[in-house]
Amino acid sequence: MGVLYGYFAASDDHDAVRAVDRDDELPSGTGYDQLVVKGIDPVVELMTAEALVTGRSAAAVRSDPRHGSLVAMVGDGELVVVTLTDTLRDSLATCGAESLRDVATNWSGTEGSLSYPADPDDLAGFLAQLSELAGRAVTRGARLYCWICP
Repeated sequence: MGVLYGYFAASDDHDAVRAVDRDDELPSGTGYDQLVVKGIDPVVELMTAEALVTGRSAAAVRSDPRHGSLVAMVGDGELVVVTLTDTLRDSLATCGAESLRDVATNWSGTEGSLSYPADPDDLAGFLAQLSELAGRAVTRGARLYCWICP
């Protein structure tokens, strides 16, 4: 089936934990504004796109304390939640469609940034959806997270 990645908005880290540490048997992220995808890891693969969207260097992205910081782990790692940076959220929220297409084209052509060959149109669609999620998060004063289910 492959690894699933659920990008979602939550009010804070404690709220993000509630998205996956559930007592109601519902799937992770139920009731949260989210986007579920396969194959785009928020720490490794999204980092190149983050550098392109924000204009920050890869080193600056990696050194941001919210870049992939572990918020929650269910069981022995069957499900984890990590943070996305506020800089990425804010940049995506204001990024236009043409800029996102340019980022997707550059991202797909960056050697080693993706673990599989990716179509720029597919990446642009993902970035457009993530941008919409980021815009709604900014409006609500929420932060972005990703749950990962291997």
